[in-house]
Amino acid sequence: MATDREHDLVLFGGTGFTGGLTAEYLARHAPKDLRWALAGRNRQKLERLRARLARIDAACEKLPLLQADAADPESLRQVAAASRVVVTTVGPYTLHGEPLVAACAENGTDYLDLTGEPEFVDRMYLAYDAAARRTGARLVHACGFDSIPYDLGTYFTVRQLPEGVPLSVTSRLRVRAEFSGGTYSSALTIVSRSRDAARAARERHRAEPRPEGRRIRTTTARPHRADGQWLLPMPTLDPRIVARSAAALDRYGPDFGYRQYVALRRLPTVLAAGAGVGLLALLAQIPPVRDALGRLRKPGEGPSERRRAKSWFQVRFTGEGGGTRVETEFAGGDPGYDETAKMLAESALCLALDDLPATAGQVTTAQAMGDALLDRLVRAGLTIRTLP
Repeated sequence: MATDREHDLVLFGGTGFTGGLTAEYLARHAPKDLRWALAGRNRQKLERLRARLARIDAACEKLPLLQADAADPESLRQVAAASRVVVTTVGPYTLHGEPLVAACAENGTDYLDLTGEPEFVDRMYLAYDAAARRTGARLVHACGFDSIPYDLGTYFTVRQLPEGVPLSVTSRLRVRAEFSGGTYSSALTIVSRSRDAARAARERHRAEPRPEGRRIRTTTARPHRADGQWLLPMPTLDPRIVARSAAALDRYGPDFGYRQYVALRRLPTVLAAGAGVGLLALLAQIPPVRDALGRLRKPGEGPSERRRAKSWFQVRFTGEGGGTRVETEFAGGDPGYDETAKMLAESALCLALDDLPATAGQVTTAQAMGDALLDRLVRAGLTIRTLP
């Protein structure tokens, strides 16, 4: 990776809600000698954000402001060429994200985002993994609540199990939170493009090499009741990210299986959740209705600090293999905003500053950062532990 760049880290999209929280986190926690900058299309909004950050740390008055637009590939190439690490919160990524990935892959610049969109991740692999490998760029998707708790939580669990034997990990999410306008917009994009997503997944499956002599499985089961809770399979990007970490890292053993659920206590909640997802997927296929749904909540919107303070998440993992069984936990506060901003910012600082394994191309958080990022997140206040 290039070390002679003007900026160590650039945040693109900091004028949005989650982007602003990420910028505030960096203002509070980035090392004083970190050379970082803000990028976006609206100069006035960038200036207002910089003034807000200067109230946290007066040194932020001197933060460089870079003019860049997701619809202007040349402006993105200029940002990527001047930066070691670029972080973006500008979504939905399927609609707006590709030009920045292309710019980073071309210039050997590390890239991070918050996407939970499987189609985007698959298309970016097909288009830019090879180029990023040539230039040394690390393209790391899903660096927030999608999908760090599941990816690093599984990685942490696997490390508590014996080596060289078949392993299985099951995760269960419990959560109380209000998810962001950006998450809602991305979810709407995902369900409206199911055929495109399936096509991209098939193309990636044909193109991506398999780990030699090893088997990686992500399995789903029907909703069922266990330990006083209803467990629903989660149709999210997370299991795919976990599987790619397992394929890249021999530590996951010769035969690795992963299952993921959300845990709900009451049957009416289960039925309402299933009906809501099904209805959203159906309505999103009708363009005028999809447009109207998109106006209900827009990216950049989010709840107050007081409401976020009441939110939390907890992911419990059960790992088994070689006669050993372990229970672990990855938990924190508000997942959709505060903890997502923390995870994204710490991932960026990890890529920019830490001594990491040599990787390039489209990589996962576990593959690229592993123990270094786990240590950062624990120091930042997240709970990652083995249960008694």
